[in-house]
Amino acid sequence: MDMERNLEIVLLLDIYGNMLTDKQRDLIDLYYNEDLSLGEIAQHEHITRQGVRDSIKRGEGFLLELEQKLGLLKKYQSLQECFGEIYNLSNEIYEISDNLKYSIQITDNAERIRELAKENLDD
Repeated sequence: MDMERNLEIVLLLDIYGNMLTDKQRDLIDLYYNEDLSLGEIAQHEHITRQGVRDSIKRGEGFLLELEQKLGLLKKYQSLQECFGEIYNLSNEIYEISDNLKYSIQITDNAERIRELAKENLDD
């Protein structure tokens, strides 16, 4: 499985994890976040390796189905891109206004917009 797919499952687990059964959520967490193998999880949970795999696959399918229907991850990623652009543009406005001494109000407003955008960006 590739890194991009793993990251997607981890993010979907964060968003929709409470919609899974406790067991599915725990198994997916152990597999993706704790980086345990199927065998290690099976031993830890006292179930078969195949049982772990089946439960994880069902959980992944459910997470992907929820995302397809609700699109919360896609919306979140879009908002992150938007806030990044707002941050960059407000930074440009701030620097131009500050360097050219246009207006303290423009400079202050650009700084406030930059702060608000930064608060909403994940680093």
